[in-house]
Amino acid sequence: MSRTPIHPTREQIELPMVLDCLSDPIRLAIVYQLAQQERVSNELCCGDFSGLGGKSNLAYHFAKLRECGLMQTRLAGTNRFMRLRREDLDARFPGLLDAVISSAARDADRLQLLSGSEGIEED
Repeated sequence: MSRTPIHPTREQIELPMVLDCLSDPIRLAIVYQLAQQERVSNELCCGDFSGLGGKSNLAYHFAKLRECGLMQTRLAGTNRFMRLRREDLDARFPGLLDAVISSAARDADRLQLLSGSEGIEED
């Protein structure tokens, strides 16, 4: 049995599923943090999101983000590394991810999203 998480293909990513997934504040915060991190590195590990909730709650949200096609998960030993599927999302829905991230940045305080410097260590 393979431990590799299942991801939808680019063609299987559906707009209603993506929008539904982004309607949750925790998942929006995860996407926002991943987007902020893209400037430094394109991956974060599970522990980088500890400020957003407990392990089991985050595991649920990571799975939802992966299943809808917003996020790619890579296993390395006991670590899970996540990144946005920006190329696939931009190909399927041009401008959507940028619009969501821009809106989230404007509303970060109201949505209680972590800023780019909180919870993410930059080298």
